[in-house]
Amino acid sequence: MRAEQEYVGGLYARLDAERARVQGRYRETLTVRGNATALVERDAEVRSLAKEIRRLGVADNGLCFGRLDSADGETSYIGRIGIFDEDNEFEPLLLDWRAPASQAFYIATAASPEHMRRRRQFHTRGRRVVDFTDEVFGRPDAGARGDAALLAAVNAPRGEGMRDIVATIQAEQDRIIRLDHPGVLVIEGGPGTGKTVVALHRVAYLLYTQRAQMERNGVLVVGPNAAFLKHIGRVLPSLGETNVVFTTTGELLPGLRATAEDTPEAARLKGSLRILDVLKAAVADRQRVPSEPISLELTDATVRIGADIVGWAREEARESGRPHNEARAVFLEVLTWALTERAIARIGKGWLTREDKQAWENMRADLRTELAEHEGFAAAVDDLWPALEPEELLAELLSSPERLAAAGADPALYRATGSAWTISDVPLLDELVDLLGRDTTAEEAAAERERKAQAAYAEGVLDLLVNRADHMDDEDHLFATDLLYGEDLAERFLERDTRDLAERAAADRDWTYRHIVVDEAQELSEMDWRVLMRRCPSHSFTIVGDLAQRSSPAGATSWSAMLDRYVPARWQYRSLTVNYRTPAEIMTVAAAVLADFAPDVNPPESVRACGTHPWSRSLSPDELPSAIEEFVQSEAAREGTSIVIGPPGLPGTTPAWETKGLEFDAVLVVDPDAILTESPRGAAELYVALTRATQRLGILHTRPLPPSLAGVRELDPYTSK
Repeated sequence: MRAEQEYVGGLYARLDAERARVQGRYRETLTVRGNATALVERDAEVRSLAKEIRRLGVADNGLCFGRLDSADGETSYIGRIGIFDEDNEFEPLLLDWRAPASQAFYIATAASPEHMRRRRQFHTRGRRVVDFTDEVFGRPDAGARGDAALLAAVNAPRGEGMRDIVATIQAEQDRIIRLDHPGVLVIEGGPGTGKTVVALHRVAYLLYTQRAQMERNGVLVVGPNAAFLKHIGRVLPSLGETNVVFTTTGELLPGLRATAEDTPEAARLKGSLRILDVLKAAVADRQRVPSEPISLELTDATVRIGADIVGWAREEARESGRPHNEARAVFLEVLTWALTERAIARIGKGWLTREDKQAWENMRADLRTELAEHEGFAAAVDDLWPALEPEELLAELLSSPERLAAAGADPALYRATGSAWTISDVPLLDELVDLLGRDTTAEEAAAERERKAQAAYAEGVLDLLVNRADHMDDEDHLFATDLLYGEDLAERFLERDTRDLAERAAADRDWTYRHIVVDEAQELSEMDWRVLMRRCPSHSFTIVGDLAQRSSPAGATSWSAMLDRYVPARWQYRSLTVNYRTPAEIMTVAAAVLADFAPDVNPPESVRACGTHPWSRSLSPDELPSAIEEFVQSEAAREGTSIVIGPPGLPGTTPAWETKGLEFDAVLVVDPDAILTESPRGAAELYVALTRATQRLGILHTRPLPPSLAGVRELDPYTSK
């Protein structure tokens, strides 16, 4: 033990020395003064050094947790980060858990020892080794003591968020984490199999092995709700990785945060790819042809905007292939040309000939200018081909039975004016961004005017520098204007974007990520997948889910149905079968519910039993609030976390779908029959509710228990033994 203490202590001393060196460099960099270019370079270096300080800081949370002794007598230590010898940068004192040489620590078994003789797992308190357990491969009892670290981790009380598992990654998990596959990886597993934490550790592994590519564009993690993202949000930072954006499907469009739910039927309709035809038709419906000609009084003639020329202009604009707002310029140009030619023909009738080209050109220019400034013409164009925003178009579509009918949409999509955006609306709005596009002509012209103004100002500054009297007679003097132009100087002083990658990516709808993690992926609709594939053109995904837990009517019925459209033959499937969260006593109860609605699905096998059996208690509706409060107070006195899960709208409870991916030491499920019957996928939601507990499960019911829960024994846990 003393030798191990000294070695680990030496590692911490090396860590502290490296941190002091980086912090010193950080302080030096902050004091640098220089020109605009130097300041930008300094800013980049400051960010890099700050990131390195954070990486070194996370290592304090269990720097070294393992040791491997090979059959050849070599010893390696495994930890959160890699630490190298100060005198030999190629000699590792501590192997990063993601390094290839560390894999044997996770996958070696008595049957397949990976040329290893012994695996040692350290138990630390702060910076001090307090104990360790050994597995000596080749002995009959090999592996018996190695389970101690895993069981200690899964039995420990839950805190406020998910913890990393670098010290206890199991062999089936490690093979998935390190899988060398550039496309889409689907990880499916029942409750408690660790699929979420495996996916996050896979991201950390990819960031380690593909650092340059991954850090350039970052990683997007998509979860089912804000509570889930808060729950998992500490894992990657605890592993030293920060170039990650966490979001829900309701936040995939920057500037919008949708949390409202549609009716099941509306969600199903909006989630289907068939809604694309509705959106395209809704855009086309706004590209009108007038039922009656529109008269415009010009200075020397009256012209009419009739269905013939509008139809021609509309056809030309549509055939341009541009989005609606960008094609508006084509529509305007064709319409302007047609009206100008008609006006010239009328004004010049009897005196203007084709030979008089200059007169034609002058008149054409005058008429184009007049039309460009004509309020009636502008109003007509706005009416016939309006500039549209996604929110405006979708709101008007969904709140108008007439517009829905014109777009060929199902009447079930109708909703009252002023309703909040729903989660199912977000992919529709995102699609409309591409269908509508933006007419950036005015913005580009304004930006160009600003650029020229800045350049002119900078040119004036340069003139002041070279016009000083004491330089006028110096023919050999090198002036500022000999080195750069005004545009160059203006460019150097433009405002720089100092946001970090995650901030820039989250605010940019057109940002593309190097890799995307999708959790609870069975809930995503076809339209959700369309958005995500757009966000990652390389189609590099880690997809986590459990089809048996699907509750969304628009969700996946099979992985191939969602993925073959985008990555045929480019996605791989892996399953996790061991339940590390749910003890056997609770999983037996949940498995009975699973067998009712998904008889072909095998429940995951629990790795442990807790010795505490689930209980149920029958009471009247009037007794329910006090019973819930009794549970809450009882659990508040215990270490760990707890939650009350019930049907939507029941006071004092959380709906089952909001707890997906979460875990608690104790769970109280209220009115399971209502959960089962009040939702189209109620059985899946009840299954989710029953599998959130790591230690204790109770059930309160005011109606008879569903047959699948008939085996749960009836008792009052606060008065009975």
